Amino acid sequence: MIVEQILNDKGHEVVTLRADHTLQEAAQLLDEKKIGAVVTLGLDDRIIGVLSERDIVRQVARHGADAMAMLVGGAMTRAVISVQASTPVDEALQTMTDRRIRHLPVVHNDRLTGVISIGDLVKWKIAEAEEEARAMKSYLSAQF
Repeated sequence: MIVEQILNDKGHEVVTLRADHTLQEAAQLLDEKKIGAVVTLGLDDRIIGVLSERDIVRQVARHGADAMAMLVGGAMTRAVISVQASTPVDEALQTMTDRRIRHLPVVHNDRLTGVISIGDLVKWKIAEAEEEARAMKSYLSAQF
């Protein structure tokens, strides 16, 4: 299975912000949408960063309540790791594990097409294991 198939199941909607929004606005958006990260786009709609709950917490730890007035552009992670829509799910999962990230933007032809989370991939792995167990049980019951 490839990442695009997961997006086709969960949807391609991506919550984005611009770098000139405040961390307060970003936190409110994360809360409203019940998500853990938001993709930051530049004026050309290309990915320039990802802002996660962790990024906000780090700024609050460093600057206290004043951090909430900071701009997303100053707090976001700029070295964005992304995957292609054609990336195998196991490869995406390995990337997330190795890089210790919980959200991966998905791109196709250099354009953002979705975001997958570690939860999306774990859900897929569980479904895959359950399907394999059902197939094995069916095979064994047919043999005996």
